[in-house]
Amino acid sequence: MTAFHVMAGADHTFTRPAIRKIGIADLVDALRMGLDDFSEKPSHYVFLCLMYPIAGIALAIWSTDQNLLPLLFPLMSGFALLGPLAAIGLYEISRRREKGLDTSWSHAFDVRFSSALPSIIVAGLMLFGLFIVWLFVARNIYFIYFGDGVPPTLPSFVSSVLTTREGMAMMLWGDLIGFVFALVALATTVVTFQLLLDRDIGVVAAIDASIRATLTNPVPIAVWGLIVAALLVIGTIPIFAGLAVVMPILGHASWHLYRKLIVTES
Repeated sequence: MTAFHVMAGADHTFTRPAIRKIGIADLVDALRMGLDDFSEKPSHYVFLCLMYPIAGIALAIWSTDQNLLPLLFPLMSGFALLGPLAAIGLYEISRRREKGLDTSWSHAFDVRFSSALPSIIVAGLMLFGLFIVWLFVARNIYFIYFGDGVPPTLPSFVSSVLTTREGMAMMLWGDLIGFVFALVALATTVVTFQLLLDRDIGVVAAIDASIRATLTNPVPIAVWGLIVAALLVIGTIPIFAGLAVVMPILGHASWHLYRKLIVTES
């Protein structure tokens, strides 16, 4: 039975886990260990992560059918904002593997038994709220340059974006503002969900630890964000299918990055 530990942990105290300084070599090592976790039962994790390419295709079809073409790219890029939450089952698999426990794919759903589940839900709602705000901002950027009109087809929309001054300006501001949203998401969640899964310290303490880890290691965390973004772009080719492999590797690697950033509880 979970308790509502959100502001503080199970002992009702505000915990501040110690942060380590890491280097670029640690990022490479985290990716290597993530690949090692994935290689143990790759078919299981590909099956588990088929939801990502399916969700990507569904978003593309939905935005086209609903005359929401201006939101197609914000939806696809913003989908990555939810990655830390979506990968929580993979964190659990990596956590179990390092303890020598059974790592069958069904254990990815064991998070529902976590004492920190209320905190995880609150952090997830925060991330989803950021996603919704991003869509609202992206929609308004489109309105500024193209008004209320909706392009009739995807090719005409792409053409208007890539071949007009308005389209170029929209992309520039969209990329700059999108970068800010991505930075906020990265700084507040780089270890948040992993920490909550590992220790029931409360969502505020977990986000605080994530921000401190980012401020202590600005360059490695920035490079990690670029690696994640690059791999997600690669994973969308072709037709999002690569996400079924990219996402589990990144999910497992993110757990090992957490282990490198946060000092283990004695």
